[in-house]
Amino acid sequence: MEALKILVVDDEARMRKLVKDFLVKQDFTVLEAEDGEQALDVFFEQKDIAMVILDVMMPKMDGWSVCREIRKYSKVPIIMLTAKSDEQDELLGFELGVDEYISKPFSPKILVARVEAILRRTGKADADSVLCAGGIEIDKAAHQVTIDGKPVELSFKEFELLTYFLENEGIALSREKILNNVWNYDYFGDARTIDTHVKKLRSKMGKKGEMIRTIWGMGYKFEVNG
Repeated sequence: MEALKILVVDDEARMRKLVKDFLVKQDFTVLEAEDGEQALDVFFEQKDIAMVILDVMMPKMDGWSVCREIRKYSKVPIIMLTAKSDEQDELLGFELGVDEYISKPFSPKILVARVEAILRRTGKADADSVLCAGGIEIDKAAHQVTIDGKPVELSFKEFELLTYFLENEGIALSREKILNNVWNYDYFGDARTIDTHVKKLRSKMGKKGEMIRTIWGMGYKFEVNG
């Protein structure tokens, strides 16, 4: 498969290099732009960009303006990078159709993990993956779940969690393992994050929620009943 192209837009050369180095290691092709105007030039010259990573604060044209322009023509996934962790900014980002919002400073490993997760979700990667078990069907490319043929609305994280369970059917999974694989980073803290998501996921799955079994003192196991 041809390497997917990602456009990284940031006025700090050091930041662009950091992000580029991590993405190139994961076999992505990286294009760079140092301001908003240059970003739009590169974006419209290259017709097959798979994702844009966009800094908010930039000279000539800020990230919001770039995002607005791109959204007039394209639904390409966009990750916004910002130095301000401001809820208003975040809401504006989602109104403009931003897929993910990451505050600086961030771990490049987390950024790469978010890139890969969004590309999976939007069907740019693993496009032919459909998982089935016990009447549950997950279409990874379309980001859809059906249970006994009926669609089930899941949040992005619930979807990833259920996918991970089905991919590891019959295997006891510790909370650490789930956090590292679904949350994509080494998580230091209590495991209530997982427990809360599992509880919501089970309730949305109805009777099928019983397939996610609690293993006391350890974690969870997905098993098809009977």
